[in-house]
Amino acid sequence: MLGRLFVRRSAAAPEGSAETEGRDPVVAGLPSGVRRYLLPTERLVVAVRRHPAQLLEPFASVVAAFVAVVWVTFRLPPQVPLVGDVLFLGWFLLLGRAGWRLLLWHGDWFVATDRRLLLTFGVVNRRVAMMPVGKVTDMSYNQTLAGRILDYGEFVMESAGQDQALREVRWLPVPDQLYISICAEIFGADRVPPVVPGTPRGRRRR
Repeated sequence: MLGRLFVRRSAAAPEGSAETEGRDPVVAGLPSGVRRYLLPTERLVVAVRRHPAQLLEPFASVVAAFVAVVWVTFRLPPQVPLVGDVLFLGWFLLLGRAGWRLLLWHGDWFVATDRRLLLTFGVVNRRVAMMPVGKVTDMSYNQTLAGRILDYGEFVMESAGQDQALREVRWLPVPDQLYISICAEIFGADRVPPVVPGTPRGRRRR
């Protein structure tokens, strides 16, 4: 599955372990653009990229436009060669748009720790939206028909007091497992079902 999934148990790590000493191998496996925003005292719960279904539209547009441009170009009279050049220029613009969306997707991460929810995004201008876990009063989970088929969803966080920088997070992969893990952390559940990372729907251990 494109986009790496890390789901951790909610129970605190014992003293002297790799987590408490800041040498958690899972955290070490995250990109540096994500690790730099994590405090040494935080315990990682979830870290995921957005679902690659977010890239379907831009790349499908590139393929469809290429077929259309080739079809039209072969049927143009030889007296108007510039029309084909203009069409291919438009196709290259679509290709650049798809490449830009791929860069955005690659650097876009949703992270949950025992203290905060974070969303890192942006390529040229890097941004981080954050909400303390203690501020979250409710979290709804929305999944469209396409999301049920491709296994992605949207979380909407409600917070006490004024509006927060992080409220809606869309295109999240394996949303069922993420919802359970984050809700358990927010509302103080004792146990979180372990999830084996790297499977589309989060295979549970037996």
